[in-house]
Amino acid sequence: MPTWPATTTPSPPPTWPPPATRCCGPRPPRSPTPWSAGRTSAPRPRAATAARSPARWARPPWHHRVRRPQRRGEPGPLHHRPPPVAPGPWWPARPVRRCRVLLKPVFGTLADKVGPRPVLLGGLLAFAAASALFAFADNTSLLWAARLGQGAAASAFSPAASALVARLNPVAKHGRAFGSYGFYKSIGYTAGPLLGGALVAGGGLPLLFTAMTALAAAVAAWAVVAVPAVPPLPKARQTVVDLAKRLGQGSFLRPTTALALATAALSAGVGFLPVTGAAAHLGPVATGAAVSLLAACAALVQPRAGAALDHGRITTATGISAGLAVTAAGLAAAMLPGLTGLLLAAILIGAGTGMITPLGFAALATASPAERLGQTMGAAEVGRELGDAGGPLLVAAVAAATTLAAGFAALAALTAAAVLASRVGDERGVPRLRP
Repeated sequence: MPTWPATTTPSPPPTWPPPATRCCGPRPPRSPTPWSAGRTSAPRPRAATAARSPARWARPPWHHRVRRPQRRGEPGPLHHRPPPVAPGPWWPARPVRRCRVLLKPVFGTLADKVGPRPVLLGGLLAFAAASALFAFADNTSLLWAARLGQGAAASAFSPAASALVARLNPVAKHGRAFGSYGFYKSIGYTAGPLLGGALVAGGGLPLLFTAMTALAAAVAAWAVVAVPAVPPLPKARQTVVDLAKRLGQGSFLRPTTALALATAALSAGVGFLPVTGAAAHLGPVATGAAVSLLAACAALVQPRAGAALDHGRITTATGISAGLAVTAAGLAAAMLPGLTGLLLAAILIGAGTGMITPLGFAALATASPAERLGQTMGAAEVGRELGDAGGPLLVAAVAAATTLAAGFAALAALTAAAVLASRVGDERGVPRLRP
């Protein structure tokens, strides 16, 4: 039978280097720790641990890690801050609009108390002073203050000018007076951006604000000589409830809503018709011509609409309804592709807004008490400012969700709904704005 060797105890694995050659002698046995006490298996290799929890182990060295995004309001190192950007003239536009919305009723009420002429002159002088603040300081950080002052000053002379137009002209000539007033305002809205762009291109923002300072001072000097003094009229005490009742009547809400929709359509047309032209592969000359055509139509139609009102050919109610219908048709025409739709939209939107503006102001002047004209015009200007901001926002919001044509369709539907609401009000016996 074969004999098996005797069983021997296996020798321990060799160590390297040998214990005799170590500098500090053999390593003492490791004492058990709470984490390794009672452990029966070998520790998991680092690669397996990294595969199971990469967020903990598979991380680059600390000097290779990317810094997390900086939270709002948290200070950070300079190399993580965004580079400073020089603000343009559009940068403080939002505070200026808020300032106008809040201050126009205030200055309109002040015009009723002290007279519209001092408020008009004070607004022009304040506009010149605010423009000079940036023109002579030549500091970009003061741009917001200059624009805020300009917005407050414009809030002063806008309702005062409307009250002066109504006070200096008899009721039978309100249509032509407000038509001429709107005509010259349209010329200013058209020529202002063109001249401003030329001045900025020639000498930058300081030259632009210097020109505005000189222009406001010259107009104020002319107004001192040309505008007659209109004393304030005696008025009865008015409570907040009385004011709310007067501003809640249809004689105020209907023309104010029409003015807001007209301003919304005008702003949306000026802002988005160039986008429509660019989508139809039209150059900047064609799109700029369409915007100029819109402004020209609005300027030319206003005196004619006012004269038609004074001659009795139309009334304020029928004229405003017709203007809203033409404006809605122009917004619908903006959905048509190509140059034809662009030009048709510009003509109809300009003609519709040109009909609404003088008739709306004439209706407000007729329905408002003479001693409260400034307050009425200031409150109506709030509606126009809201339409000026809300029209482009509505078109942009719908266009972002669907298409630009759908945005124009939404504003056109809103304008057409106002036409239907005005007709329903007339059929139910609501008195017309002006017989």
